[in-house]
Amino acid sequence: MDEPAPQRGAAGKAAKPAAPPPPAVRPRYLAAVFGSALGALALFYGALFTLRATENLPPPAFSNSICVDEKLAFHREHPIGDPNLLVIGSSVAWRHFDGAVLVQDSPTVKPLNGAFCGLSVNQTRYVADWFLDRRPSIQDVLLITSPQDFENCTTTRTALFDAEDVEDYVLARGTPWGYYLRYFDIFSLARNASEIAAKRSGENWVDPLVFDPYGGGPLHTRKSRETPLYGMVKQLDDACFDALGRLSARLQKEGRRLMVASTPLNPEWKESGDPSGRTVAVFTRRIRETLANNALAEFWDGDAAQVVGPAGFFDAIHLRWSAAKTYTAALAKALHPGITSTPRAMTKTEGNKL
Repeated sequence: MDEPAPQRGAAGKAAKPAAPPPPAVRPRYLAAVFGSALGALALFYGALFTLRATENLPPPAFSNSICVDEKLAFHREHPIGDPNLLVIGSSVAWRHFDGAVLVQDSPTVKPLNGAFCGLSVNQTRYVADWFLDRRPSIQDVLLITSPQDFENCTTTRTALFDAEDVEDYVLARGTPWGYYLRYFDIFSLARNASEIAAKRSGENWVDPLVFDPYGGGPLHTRKSRETPLYGMVKQLDDACFDALGRLSARLQKEGRRLMVASTPLNPEWKESGDPSGRTVAVFTRRIRETLANNALAEFWDGDAAQVVGPAGFFDAIHLRWSAAKTYTAALAKALHPGITSTPRAMTKTEGNKL
């Protein structure tokens, strides 16, 4: 008996045999996969709970910078209700503003130190916008700054953290545990866990993560760094002055006052890094030019004022807390932050943030 002819398609070619069905996924395999995932998750959170129990748990890595993330944790645990003065900037603003000095002379002032270490001015503007959008009581904004803050805005990522995640964590006090998983980095977690206790206690006197009631970061030490650490700025970045200009324009539009103060710079460091004084002079001039069109903006040259002597410096640009008190008192006398401004009306959008 003849074999049946193979079926042919429209083109007359023999049809391909049907592909075999995929092998069935065995329930035991699925159980093993899910079991492994759950086991890894349990191990991860078990490690976190152990770190918390031993006081070695760092905060969630929203920015992957321990001093930024620890400051966010501070604002979460120590909210300042209805501040009328926002202090912004990099570590010189964080470590050089003593809110108690200001409040002692002007009890109606409610400062909130929203400065974070290591920021360029474009990032400072991002942080300022985040606070201003969520704190309608703020009337005055004080930027304490140094030439280093105006060096790398073009190459530095502006968004320091995810605004919505940090709002949930800091303001809504949402549970932090999901953020440990979302921002998980095994290397930074291990490093920070090994260092955080000494930084929180101040035992690590070089990089302490100790806060005053307003969010400032005191350097309580008589010691100094072995080297100045920071080099003089080689080139000021136009993008940084643009960021300052945009912040100034926003505040002017909203009727809020902007104050900019330069921080004292170590005279020995200036002599070696900027002997002609050109870099500092250009820095000062360009800040004045950037603020020129804002009638609500003021600039105080805290470096030229020479209110702090060489013994007050911890390194090239950072002050010991005793010197920071002196600087804050001089700044308050020059700018009167939080005192002379008048309350502003709350917009509908800001009201919805409360």
